[in-house]
Amino acid sequence: MKELAAKLSNWIKKQVTEAGCQGAVLGLSGGIDSAVVAVLCKKAFPQNTLGILMPCHSNQQDHDDGMALAQKFDIDNETVVLDEIYDAMLNKVSNRQGTDEKLVKLAQVNLKPRLRMTTVYYMANQLNYLVVGTSNKSELTVGYYTKHGDGASDIIPMGNLVKNQVKELAIYLGVPQQIIDKPPSAGLWSGQTDETEMGITYDQLDTYIACGDGNEDACTRIDSMVSKSAHKRKPAPVPPF
Repeated sequence: MKELAAKLSNWIKKQVTEAGCQGAVLGLSGGIDSAVVAVLCKKAFPQNTLGILMPCHSNQQDHDDGMALAQKFDIDNETVVLDEIYDAMLNKVSNRQGTDEKLVKLAQVNLKPRLRMTTVYYMANQLNYLVVGTSNKSELTVGYYTKHGDGASDIIPMGNLVKNQVKELAIYLGVPQQIIDKPPSAGLWSGQTDETEMGITYDQLDTYIACGDGNEDACTRIDSMVSKSAHKRKPAPVPPF
């Protein structure tokens, strides 16, 4: 893990420097993925790393955990509360008549990460920083992220690490235990967890990614998620003429 952490922090520094930028900015959610990325960015840019906490009708514990991480590693941080902006946006954009309630809810929860990424890029533009993504290989493989939301970034340091590798790295880096132990969640609504929403565990997903093994139900579900999310991993198509 020591070698991996050093390689990743050096890679972050190289990417930012080659882009002509001066530092790194990321959304600090209070979860394990953003915690690991924040610490790696801090190692790469001790004075030029910014973590932005963006509660949006969120669990207070997530904000507290994000602050605990920032304080432990002395990471410059800023809190931008998005509650009123989110509410105003929903009030401005009407729900189309006849739209399925599930689709309405999906549109509403996806608005949160899109507002957050807009905020992160606004800060990045001001500071001439690169936006560092916090997705891991497990999430990227099945498209478990919001397109143009938390899936939008300039670089993705953990793009080749499955969830269990992220956890091992978090332990090595000294991420607070309460962050390591908490159920992974995108924080989209009260009680939401990644594994419940996906219908599979990260252990099942990581095993499938590593060697293609798993029970029939899990494999079928993963294959379906990979297929349905293919558009997220490709550039927007243009006509071949």
